[in-house]
Amino acid sequence: MNNLIPGLNTSMITNNPHDVATTVQLMVLLTVLSLAPAILLLMTSFTRIIIVLSFVRTSLSTQQMPPNQVLIGLALFLTFFIMAPVYHQINHDALNPYLKGTISQKQAVKKAQDPLKVFMAKETRQKDLALFMNYGHYKQPKTVTDIPMTALVPAFTISELKTAFEMGFMVFIPFLVIDMVVASILMAMGMMMLPPVMISLPFKILLFIMVDGWYLIVKSILSSY
Repeated sequence: MNNLIPGLNTSMITNNPHDVATTVQLMVLLTVLSLAPAILLLMTSFTRIIIVLSFVRTSLSTQQMPPNQVLIGLALFLTFFIMAPVYHQINHDALNPYLKGTISQKQAVKKAQDPLKVFMAKETRQKDLALFMNYGHYKQPKTVTDIPMTALVPAFTISELKTAFEMGFMVFIPFLVIDMVVASILMAMGMMMLPPVMISLPFKILLFIMVDGWYLIVKSILSSY
């Protein structure tokens, strides 16, 4: 039972310290992989993008169109596009040297964190960061890379939420005006039993098409970074 796979020793008892170190590294790797969804959500641009896209769909009143799968897929690829420079730097400074054995695992983790810290700190409001730094009684960092992740990640997340809601509010305004105009006209005509959404929906879709809405939304998201 110890050698079901050639070259892999599954025994938990060993006298070789190197085997113990390898086992610990595998456990750390599995832990990091299990946290990958949280890393994608809270340490990249994904949160802002998916919220803005959801606001667009809600403001259009198109229910489930585009479907969730389409919005999440678009948000993922936009995230990969925006985060590409950060990923390339992590691959160049941390992953490749670690795989070649030129740096230790601890050094690789440190070098992988630095580009993420620079990206997140750039998009984080000072007020949000100060909140967690003061609450955690952390020392004042001298550089961006000295900011602890335990304070930077939640500060970055609430900053992204605020920015996403601001962008979503701006998206809502023109469609809200259309809803109000249609509702006022229907009330003036005495057609109170007719839902205004049924009348305003085609006009909102027409406006969105005429101004090339998806291009403007994606352009605004990219410009915000």
